[in-house]
Amino acid sequence: MFFFDPLYLLFAMPALLLGLWAQIKVKGAFNRYSQVRSARGLTGEEIARRVLDFNGLHEVKIEQVGGLLSDHYDPRHKTLRLSPDVYQSPTIAAAGVAAHEAGHAIQDKQRYAALKFRTSLVPGVQIGSWLGPIIFMVGLFMSSSLGESIAWLGLILFGLMALFAVITLPVEFDATRRAKQSLVTQGILGPEEMVGVNKTLDAAALTYVAAAIQAVMTLLYYATLLIRRND
Repeated sequence: MFFFDPLYLLFAMPALLLGLWAQIKVKGAFNRYSQVRSARGLTGEEIARRVLDFNGLHEVKIEQVGGLLSDHYDPRHKTLRLSPDVYQSPTIAAAGVAAHEAGHAIQDKQRYAALKFRTSLVPGVQIGSWLGPIIFMVGLFMSSSLGESIAWLGLILFGLMALFAVITLPVEFDATRRAKQSLVTQGILGPEEMVGVNKTLDAAALTYVAAAIQAVMTLLYYATLLIRRND
């Protein structure tokens, strides 16, 4: 099976290793600064509310959801969802994560182009992420010219996921920038406390970099298989 193809390992291993390292760093930073209480003692929910209200986003709701680091902003329902470790916690790590997610709501209000583009890709990505590889492999193993066309269709569908992963980078980097700026300008955290926020959010950014590299390298691997098929 192609999963055990040495060529696949050559394409995938760097991204997998980077992803593993990124996960270790983000969990380590979050766990460390989840033990450090902020001077003002505001919970993640309170900080998110302050950042949202400061930016005129009074209509955005904040909800608690289950899971670890399951925090996200839902642009469809104008709702910011925070995990228990962020929603209820008055720590440095919670402050950084809550402000970051509020940054996405600010992007939505300002119609940030990269966020709009990423959101428009969601329907195609939901289909392409699981159906693309299947269609590609079916077409790859067909000997006819129809098989090649099917393989290219699968490659294009999977390519939407790679494009989504790449466009996620500026979206996440910008949200982090907005988060740091909000925490400082609103006086929510002091300079020394921002050190922990920087380490937490910068480590989280690595996970998105790793995901983008992995998606692009997998796409290149599929393209290589298709080119080799025609040799």
